[in-house]
Amino acid sequence: MPAEKTKRILIAPLDWGLGHTSRCLPVIRYLQGLGHHVVVAGNAWQRQFINKSCQGIETINLDGYEVSYGKKGNGFMFSMFRQMPKLLSAVRKENDWLIEQTAKVQFDGIISDNRYGIFHKRIPSVIMTHQLQVRTGLGKVANEMLRRLHYKYLLRFNKCWVVDVTGKECLGGKLSHPKSIPANASYIGLLSQFDRNTPQDEQHLLILLSGPEPQRGILSEILWKQLLTYKGKIVFVEGSNNAPQRTMIPSNVSYHKQITKTELQPILEQASMVVCRSGYSTLMDLVALGKKAIIIPTPGQTEQVYLGKYLHQQGVFYTAPQKNFKLQASLDSAKDFPFKQLSLQHSFDQHKAAIDKWLLSL
Repeated sequence: MPAEKTKRILIAPLDWGLGHTSRCLPVIRYLQGLGHHVVVAGNAWQRQFINKSCQGIETINLDGYEVSYGKKGNGFMFSMFRQMPKLLSAVRKENDWLIEQTAKVQFDGIISDNRYGIFHKRIPSVIMTHQLQVRTGLGKVANEMLRRLHYKYLLRFNKCWVVDVTGKECLGGKLSHPKSIPANASYIGLLSQFDRNTPQDEQHLLILLSGPEPQRGILSEILWKQLLTYKGKIVFVEGSNNAPQRTMIPSNVSYHKQITKTELQPILEQASMVVCRSGYSTLMDLVALGKKAIIIPTPGQTEQVYLGKYLHQQGVFYTAPQKNFKLQASLDSAKDFPFKQLSLQHSFDQHKAAIDKWLLSL
């Protein structure tokens, strides 16, 4: 679809880990390929990531939510509820920021990835999410109350793009397929920062860490101690430039603090097995490249716990809890796991039709 007129599009991904920013890359690239001017709003590390991943993208500063997480994983949702006033304040502040920006710069359209204040009454605004039904871990009544509040915020946008597919073979399960969906919602398929290439020879075990502290660091220490006795070839990616410097790295371990999308793709393609979190964007990347994985949900993070259990039951990914995790035992158990390949490759282009239709309305 050729661009009839160049549009100026603002994209604002959530700053909770790399996932929301990385999954915006195919949307950014498609809009840029159509000749539109894309502006990405984010904090310092988000802007740095975008600048390394895409050429010619304008970025502007937008402060993050600065959510804090406790060391006790089972307190995750309680921590979120405790910080709810702070989160709602951040939503109001980012909407005030947007109003200030639009008074200085004209935007033809806005795409927010889970940032609930990035909408404008006079500018067509879209919110992307994969989680319509937020799971509180506190029972059905609490889930329903939060769903109603969630939909109230989603309906402030002209459109809600759900990052999943319709039908029984989906990635998000009940998170993206509750009994009822918002009136402005539609499914746009899956999004991955990677394009599937010719299958590569599998050469190593990949440990790919991500997510918020302190749980990222806790899992890193668990895995690092155990890999010291592993004899095979390992690529270990910390997923954070702030991780402590490793010393005495074994010769069979290729160690990285953080790497770009371009550097990561061949490493991921050549992995015989991936050990990682069950974050939704990571799962989409694994599906896009057809990789086997042992996924370790972040303790207490109800979304990841649900996805880990759901996808294990579906035979897609092997799931193991972080508590008492044993690397070699999990690798041995995974040998008999089915690792069902989801037939969702067509869904990674589905977002293009949704974007084309939306652009016609601008």
